[in-house]
Amino acid sequence: MKWERGPLPPPATLGAMTTLKSTLQEDLTEAIRARDELRSSTLRLTLAAITKEEVSGKTARELSDDEVQKVIAREAKKRREAADAFAQGGRAEQAERERAEGVVLDAYLPQQLTDEELSGIVAQAVGEAKAAGAEGPRAMGAVMKIVNPKVAGRAEGGRVAAAVKRALAG
Repeated sequence: MKWERGPLPPPATLGAMTTLKSTLQEDLTEAIRARDELRSSTLRLTLAAITKEEVSGKTARELSDDEVQKVIAREAKKRREAADAFAQGGRAEQAERERAEGVVLDAYLPQQLTDEELSGIVAQAVGEAKAAGAEGPRAMGAVMKIVNPKVAGRAEGGRVAAAVKRALAG
């Protein structure tokens, strides 16, 4: 008796892939076909980081688009920090490569807030915190709790903290 392979189960049962992750994988395939070494290596490393995140913890799970976006943001931040380190170390070629990888990843992240937009959100949050009774530099935590959900993924944490400190000081 010969065993024949039946039809494949519908994609939903194969493990529904997040749309952002599948976009990354499709772009990786395109980059490989186009022999774009920079894009393909950057996307490979990012997909590896996403997979690592999925299997970390007690049980493997599929990441949501928001979680995938956080992984991409973390990878982009690593590239910026590495570029700065290479630039300070006098290794301009590697610094340029890290910056280029960061640009590839930035395409998958939401548009970053401008300084004016961030200041406006922070000023509004400071007003809310003061109305709730938080005053002075100790109000930092209360303000950050209000600001973070509003800027999630659109401004780096250090930038947000600096804007909050400026608003509370001035």
